[in-house]
Amino acid sequence: MGVNASEAKSTRVDTPGESRLGRRKARTRQALVDAAVSLIAEGRGDRASIQEITEAADIGFGSFYNHFESKEQLFEVASEETLERWGRMIDRATEGISDSAERFAVSLRLSGRLSWTHPDIASFIAGGGFALLDSTSGLAPRAARDIGTGQTAGRFSFPDTRIALSAVAGGLIGLLRLREQEAEGIDESAVDQLTEACLRLLGVRSTEARRLAHRPLPAADHW
Repeated sequence: MGVNASEAKSTRVDTPGESRLGRRKARTRQALVDAAVSLIAEGRGDRASIQEITEAADIGFGSFYNHFESKEQLFEVASEETLERWGRMIDRATEGISDSAERFAVSLRLSGRLSWTHPDIASFIAGGGFALLDSTSGLAPRAARDIGTGQTAGRFSFPDTRIALSAVAGGLIGLLRLREQEAEGIDESAVDQLTEACLRLLGVRSTEARRLAHRPLPAADHW
């Protein structure tokens, strides 16, 4: 582990040259992460070589190993950073919602609308598929948290959090992929239909599930 920012400030003062170097390194690292995200969204993450990654990032091949030990590490970091960024946006959108069922519904409805609001993230999630369930960042742990909270509060009666999460994830990924394939045939009402079905699966009564799936949505931040 390196020295953190506060420790660094206490031991030395950065020179202008070091600041420029740091910014350049940060830009190179971000270019690699962005290239990895694009490749995953295109469904080419597993097949891409380091040469392809650096070409997509428009950097020299040798620069790759200044930032990552392997392409597997890069793709892991890219996945976690992208999902966590969206997860934090969901956190801000649902801040102040105390009902776990409503928070779950808002999170799923905003995530399902990614194809309209944030198509780059939608393609990334669709391309990543069920492997994203293993991520410790982003949507999956937050959805598991909300499902578990709903079970504890008596809002959800579905007994197994893992199975419930897999079912919800399958619906979301499937919808995002279907939207990519049939953009003109799928509108935003499909997201609310999916949310209503997921709420009913979790044990919410039909009338309540329909109400939660059609309430006005809070705004999500721009990506």
